[in-house]
Amino acid sequence: MDLIKIGAYIAEKRRAQGLTQVELARQLGMSDKSVSKWERGICFPDISVLIPLTEILNISLYDLLKGEKMNKKDVEETL
Repeated sequence: MDLIKIGAYIAEKRRAQGLTQVELARQLGMSDKSVSKWERGICFPDISVLIPLTEILNISLYDLLKGEKMNKKDVEETL
């Protein structure tokens, strides 16, 4: 996993939803510092927030783990 790429994708999708880091963090019950660390590629979100994060950002779990929009064929090849 490329943490830098994933972090940039989280930031891109967060902005597309019109959310600040603080707003996203509040929705997830986390600190904005955690969101900042994800977006800078310092660490990956805890497993407990992966599904809520994908729901808020309107992306699939596959997209999140890859750090980019995946098409159906790519997902099927991953499985």
